[in-house]
Amino acid sequence: MVTSEQAVATPSQLDTLCINTIRTLSIDAVQKANSGHPGAPMALAPVAYTLWQQFLRYDPRDPIWPDRDRFVLSNGHASMLLYSLLYLTEVRAVDPQYEVLGEPAVSLDDIKHFRQVNSKTPGHPEYRLTSGIETTTGPLGQGVGNSVGMAIAGEWLMARYNRPGLEIFNYNIYCFCGDGDMQEGVGSEAASLAGHLRLPNLCWIYDNNRVTLDGPAAWSMSEDVAERFRAYHWNVCHIDDANDLAATARAYRQFLETRDRPTLIIVDTHIGYGSPHKQDTNAAHGEPLGADEVKLVKRFYGWPEDANFLVPDGVMEHFREGIGQRGRELHQRWAKLFEEYKKKYPVEADELNRMQSGKLPDGWDKNLSSFPADAKGIATRESSGKVLNVIAQNVPWLIGGSADLDTSTKTHLKFAGAGEFQAGSYAGRNIHFGVREHAMGSIANGLAVSKLRPFTATFFTFSDYMKPAIRLAAIMEVPVVFIFTHDSIGLGEDGPTHQPIEQLASLRAVPGLVVLRPADANEVVEAWKVIAQLNHQPAALVLTRQAVPTFDRAKYAPAAGLAQGAYVLADAPAGKPQVILIATGSEVSICVDAYEKLQGEGIQVRVVSMPSWDIFEHQPREYREQVLPPDVKARIAVEQASTFGWSQYVGSEGVVLGMHTFGASAPLKELQKKFGFMPEKVIEAVRELVRRS
Repeated sequence: MVTSEQAVATPSQLDTLCINTIRTLSIDAVQKANSGHPGAPMALAPVAYTLWQQFLRYDPRDPIWPDRDRFVLSNGHASMLLYSLLYLTEVRAVDPQYEVLGEPAVSLDDIKHFRQVNSKTPGHPEYRLTSGIETTTGPLGQGVGNSVGMAIAGEWLMARYNRPGLEIFNYNIYCFCGDGDMQEGVGSEAASLAGHLRLPNLCWIYDNNRVTLDGPAAWSMSEDVAERFRAYHWNVCHIDDANDLAATARAYRQFLETRDRPTLIIVDTHIGYGSPHKQDTNAAHGEPLGADEVKLVKRFYGWPEDANFLVPDGVMEHFREGIGQRGRELHQRWAKLFEEYKKKYPVEADELNRMQSGKLPDGWDKNLSSFPADAKGIATRESSGKVLNVIAQNVPWLIGGSADLDTSTKTHLKFAGAGEFQAGSYAGRNIHFGVREHAMGSIANGLAVSKLRPFTATFFTFSDYMKPAIRLAAIMEVPVVFIFTHDSIGLGEDGPTHQPIEQLASLRAVPGLVVLRPADANEVVEAWKVIAQLNHQPAALVLTRQAVPTFDRAKYAPAAGLAQGAYVLADAPAGKPQVILIATGSEVSICVDAYEKLQGEGIQVRVVSMPSWDIFEHQPREYREQVLPPDVKARIAVEQASTFGWSQYVGSEGVVLGMHTFGASAPLKELQKKFGFMPEKVIEAVRELVRRS
């Protein structure tokens, strides 16, 4: 473990100048934008400065160096703190091909355009938009959850790839957080799991400013945070004064010396720290200070009152001599080590290079086979579990688990060597998240930005607990696989609390999220082929609890049609349908049964399996009109979920057989009768449409 440089005993004049530069850049950017939060950057500037200048193992010239320390700003409203640091330390930009460019990640002009359209300095830090941002933060609690995923990834990479004398991974995760992160439930879930796993590479720095947007934190929060985290099995230390650089350095060293648990550093700050005014200034409420207050604050700092966006001589040079030189030397040392590693362990080195570039291993789909036709069939959760275990053997960095539901979601990796990820035993690929759906989602995002390929699993109705993380995965364009089972009223006796109704519509509304609800085991195989090859999109795989027939693909169309999002599974004999039946998941077999019975009546019917609206909408118009000819107005959609959104496919003359209420507690067949999900009901609807046409 790399330790810090020698700590500064007392703040030097140059240290103070650098800290106040961070502060005043933040103040000026917020003031110019007339929007933002100046208080937290002002208060945390000394703590961030000490971390970046003395401790962070980070090369500004290459912000994607794999063994860099990660810095997460979970209290993302303090984004100007991070933008100021990225500018002053001269972090380089990286293009979408992961090539480091000569231009800065954040320029002074970018800071002057804080919170403006097309700016690289938006109101909250955004992954992919600005180099040096490790994850998108803003919704409080998500960043700390991501940091736990990053810490899990770091320990897993060390356990899998390090060799004696060739320790190519040894990085830490530092996460700034505030009262909001402590109050949001996801933060508690994430902290609990991190403590249970004894992650030694994780350090949260808690801005204990005792103020929330509404007013004093005491209005809504009275627990002893330190004792709470000790109960979580964290190491806890305290900095009484955020301006005490020596005490801050001691706290960071204590973290580095604590190798059996994560660390929480509680920092007592005041909003707008250093200002001679009270905490109830605008800074406490996420507003610009105002021109008069800005001058008073700058006067207090000994700063020219009328100077805007001033970076004094010597500041950037000081950062170059600190984090710049240290990071460059550490990176060069690592690069030399990795060259030796590649010679001795070429297979592992190739895996790491593919992982970093988002490429799959050669033969990632080997041993995937089709399922034989079977009228009784198999639940899609079962077939998915089988496929997952095949692909995971071929993709060593596919890692994940469920919210205490492995046996129900069928997501446990069972092959030799898969193992369990547990405290002190970090090579396992099965993560036991416990009943912590919200944290599971945010942790998975942290794994994904660390270049691992994560999957999560729970019952579909509990996707509601995970929605913030799912949404952020889509915003960040990271390929997390969200597996959801028990996908409809078909789960039966558990009743309406567990039967998802509106969840499909909700997830389909998320831009960039690929939602797949396969109809049988072979569509599951094809769904996983699509998912495995996604690089910049998360996927939600929605699966049945109950068995569904495996279609005879010699009689019906190949399941490979899933790759287009929707395809003609069974067609009218002449290829000119009078009525089109459209369905997803388990309801496709209901439509196929109706189709077979209608054949004898001379009604020309087409059955379309539509596992993914999103993929279908990205197909050429010509293909979409081949599947759903515009001149065929008689259409019926069948789905055991909310009817919301189906009108775009059935039109004003069509019919949607779906759910208009919540479900009920009863055996599956009784529920299907109660709510009308029977072939007979589909046949009745077809006859009525034909009669009207």
